[in-house]
Amino acid sequence: MASPTEQLEEPNMAQAEKTTSHSAGTAQNGGTNVVTLGAQDSLHGRLEIHGDLRIHGTVEGELKVSGDVAVESTANVSATIEGGNVSVRGQVNGNVSAKRRLTLGGSGRLNGDVRVGRLTVEDGATLNGNVAMTSGEK
Repeated sequence: MASPTEQLEEPNMAQAEKTTSHSAGTAQNGGTNVVTLGAQDSLHGRLEIHGDLRIHGTVEGELKVSGDVAVESTANVSATIEGGNVSVRGQVNGNVSAKRRLTLGGSGRLNGDVRVGRLTVEDGATLNGNVAMTSGEK
């Protein structure tokens, strides 16, 4: 017979698996892989994704994404970020490279140098660093 702790852990693990497969199955970009880090998730290290990344939690290290990156208002990121379109509504400390567009939302705070094709800064956002604009996608 499983202990009460084991009985509690199994449904939680099943729920995590269900949530993960549900997120990937409902990709809004034509079936491309979408990875979401929740508000209580944290990542320390290097992450390469072929698809899109949504961050609600804490990240430290390096992010290389073939698709789009969304740093949500609850996120705290201390990492270099490379992606197609990058949207920042949370806190980012690190350099950002957006092949197409970097959008700083009104609640966004970015401390680092940026290399972008296009830049959009909404009222209330802050950017502390150097900006280099490139001509289109590489």
